[in-house]
Amino acid sequence: MSNDLLPIGRFARLCRLSVKQLRHYDELGLLSPAWVDPASGYRYYRPDQARDALTVGMLRELDVPLSAVARVLAGQGADALRVARDRLEAEVARRRRALRLLDRVLAEGLPETAVSVVREPARRVRTASEPATPMAIAPATGACVARLLDGFAGVPSLVGLFPLDMAEEFEVRVALESPSGEDVLPGGAFAQALHVGPYEEIALTVHAVLAWFGDHGHAPAGPVREVYLNDPASTPPEDLETRVLIRLEDVR
Repeated sequence: MSNDLLPIGRFARLCRLSVKQLRHYDELGLLSPAWVDPASGYRYYRPDQARDALTVGMLRELDVPLSAVARVLAGQGADALRVARDRLEAEVARRRRALRLLDRVLAEGLPETAVSVVREPARRVRTASEPATPMAIAPATGACVARLLDGFAGVPSLVGLFPLDMAEEFEVRVALESPSGEDVLPGGAFAQALHVGPYEEIALTVHAVLAWFGDHGHAPAGPVREVYLNDPASTPPEDLETRVLIRLEDVR
């Protein structure tokens, strides 16, 4: 063993990392020690590894994923950091939306939207789908709409279709009513409420409809349908109207 090597405790203090973090990064193959004592298993590091260790610590404080950190250490980090920045920007936008919703709840209380039961006919539709995460619903929905309206003439009748359970990753679908559509949007009995306001606040109306299910002992069946009644390009966000529908699984 070289006398220049630093034991893990001293190296951790130099790099402002914990011993536990260094062990974890070693297990991931992200920052391996220069030498491991075969008898004790104790880890030792070279002083010139401090720069990499400090880089790891700084990027993790910025919420850069470990996979992107590894690419930075390998000298291939520009694209990875741009992706990490986009993720962080999307998270900031999501939290801003959450703050606006929370402000509305604080000002007005939990929504008590009027809910009614309606029967919807089956409709022939064309559909488009996109993978999404809770932080990226809007761009995924917009991409679906753009594909459906490409070359379309007339006044579109669009329906957003979203899962009841928002997992880490899920599929967003948008349906365009069309007599020649290859898909069928099933009919049946639905609980319905009218949402007036920005699309980003529709979650409050969905909450109200699902609360109605609980109050009345019915079982909801996904997906949640959002029927868009206005053109967002020409309608102020506060005046947008959206029908929110959730099918009653136990009513035929």
